[in-house]
Amino acid sequence: MLTKLKLLTNVLIDEFCEYATILNIHMSKEIMPKVTGVIIESLPNTTFRVETPEGRVVLAYLSGKMRRFRIKVLVGDKVEVVTDHNGDKGRIERRL
Repeated sequence: MLTKLKLLTNVLIDEFCEYATILNIHMSKEIMPKVTGVIIESLPNTTFRVETPEGRVVLAYLSGKMRRFRIKVLVGDKVEVVTDHNGDKGRIERRL
């Protein structure tokens, strides 16, 4: 019984993935909005609060390449942030 349920679940997941790729549901990098902003607060684990020119505050984390190459980001720096669809959270892509 349990193996039949696992098999059915895998089939449903495969069908959904095929359907999603047909409809192009996945989020591509071109669609994700980029905004510039100024870091207003530094938080633990390389997360920051970034204020955009529109006055919104975004909770953003440092991208992997910036961590890898140890690019320092301080309060007051201008940065480019790739935000999610809501605009509440994002990833700091580069320092301006």
